[in-house]
Amino acid sequence: MLSVQLQALLWIGVIVIGFLSVNKSTYANLFNTPARQTGVFACALVLALLWRIKAGILPGLDLHILGITAVTLILGWRLAILSCVLATALLTAFGQVAFELIAVKLLISAFIPVLLSYFVFMLCYHYLARHFFIYIFVCSFLTAGVVACVNIILGGVFYYAIGEYNWHQLTENYIYLSPILAFPEAMLNGMAITVMITYRPHWVKTFFDKDYLGS
Repeated sequence: MLSVQLQALLWIGVIVIGFLSVNKSTYANLFNTPARQTGVFACALVLALLWRIKAGILPGLDLHILGITAVTLILGWRLAILSCVLATALLTAFGQVAFELIAVKLLISAFIPVLLSYFVFMLCYHYLARHFFIYIFVCSFLTAGVVACVNIILGGVFYYAIGEYNWHQLTENYIYLSPILAFPEAMLNGMAITVMITYRPHWVKTFFDKDYLGS
């Protein structure tokens, strides 16, 4: 059980990041573009389905595919935050997420992975060659694997910090599984982005033909 003070602190973090993600031009474009609205809701539904299929040894520490990196590359970080909120709301409505865990799930399994995914994309865009394969393998494949590991480690550290589990329990039953989950996470995100930029590149907000294809 999380204390009221801790839940309040977590909700402050959620609200601050959510507020910073709200941009007038981004949301004006969203409201005026039905295709973009469909993309946001479709991504939210995909995330909800991926997060619903989960496993875990310790209560509260679930293992599942995130799909965050691909959604961030497709929508951009601002709308990816919105999709994560919608996906979490959907799971909560169907009783898959306890109300007291909404904030920690949003922060650790959604917002931080979104921001990390976009941060790596920006680093690659500005400091690496703007090449088709760099976009796929670095921005999508490798980043997704790293994000999966970071998500599991942060979850373990959080539950250790609040005294829910000792470090031995976490390392033996949860954190050591991060490399195992990293590969399927990387494969799924990499394949999704490859398919998207092959057949629907105009749907991917962070993919620019002139930069990555030279055309």
